[in-house]
Amino acid sequence: MAARLVVLKNGLRVVLVPCEAESVAFGLFVESGSRHERPEEAGISHFIEHMLFKGTPSRRPVDITRAIEGRGGNFNACTSEESTCYYAHLPAEYMADAVDILSDMYLNASIPDDEFEREKQVVIEEIRMYGDEPDSVAAENLQRALFPGCALGAPVAGSPGTLAPMRPADLRRYIRSHYVPARTIAVVAGSFDESEALAAVKRGLGRRTARRAAAFKLESVDFSTLPVQDVSAEKDVNQMQIALGYRTFGVRDPRRYAATVMDAVLGRGMSSRLFQEVRERRGLSYDISSRMQFFADAGMFVVSAGLDGSKRSVALKTIDRELARIKERRVGAAELERTKEFLVGNFKLSHESVRSKMFFYGATLMSFGRLVDPAEQVDAIAAVTAAEVQAAAREVLQPGCRCLSVVGPRGR
Repeated sequence: MAARLVVLKNGLRVVLVPCEAESVAFGLFVESGSRHERPEEAGISHFIEHMLFKGTPSRRPVDITRAIEGRGGNFNACTSEESTCYYAHLPAEYMADAVDILSDMYLNASIPDDEFEREKQVVIEEIRMYGDEPDSVAAENLQRALFPGCALGAPVAGSPGTLAPMRPADLRRYIRSHYVPARTIAVVAGSFDESEALAAVKRGLGRRTARRAAAFKLESVDFSTLPVQDVSAEKDVNQMQIALGYRTFGVRDPRRYAATVMDAVLGRGMSSRLFQEVRERRGLSYDISSRMQFFADAGMFVVSAGLDGSKRSVALKTIDRELARIKERRVGAAELERTKEFLVGNFKLSHESVRSKMFFYGATLMSFGRLVDPAEQVDAIAAVTAAEVQAAAREVLQPGCRCLSVVGPRGR
């Protein structure tokens, strides 16, 4: 059954994704992330994500939790650079409840003063928690170095310094200007009656008056001109964490499929070149992997590894040699087909989950402004040629865009 897009009168987009399942996932995707914040608001989108779980005039926080978890379901939220998503996953018979609860949170969050100050401390502890994790620090420092001086390089959660002066009125004001129908997508995926699901969304969100969204455009930055500089930090750890990254093109670039295949060849899974060369053949690292991450107008390719600091030089030389090799020589036919089969199979397996379907349709609609058929992505990956992978590697792995982030033991 094909997905269907319905646009309500107030501008809210609703995606209905019926499929055979025992459950239903409902998600709300809001165009509100760290890139939409002014410097003095840094972290407000993520803070709002936390506060929406703190009750409404008709529901206490514990009422929300029991209504979802008490029925065997789960719910959560996540904030990124360009969006925030709230979702619930429940047995199929509770579809209307999921829509009603998340709609109430989205529209009527109380943001009580006592909960506000308490949750602010929780968010600050979350920031400190990730600050104690070397891999998180290496990744955050790398992104800041790849995108210096702009919101894309700023931590999504903000900092204790930017959170401290925030007041409930600041969050309410931000919600009024950013949580508007035209910037929101609702996705229902799983086992449900389409007319009932659409009626539930209309009841929950359709009556929200179409409001003018805050005037905002992503910062106009020529990312190709931004300088990159290696960064390092010391922590009380035994192992060195490295994150080697390259700044590159955005999600709408047609080369993204070839770049995705390049990433898989290099560092996705135990059959990848980096895993085989760095770990299996040389024993330089227990865990090494790569990832491509695309934003609206830019992206980054990152190789991450944890290793003994004494092996840093040989590990980096080995990694750089593999990166050079994929630029210099085309991937062989057998390896290319094996990699594409890996990507397509991985996508198909993940797409069996109703929650994965929900995320796929919400994220792609927000990125491209249209429904993307899963078959479109499968076909695009399958069509990638060795020449295109090599061309993408030469475009992505440019020396002038290379940045190294290191977190190592103190005094070594």
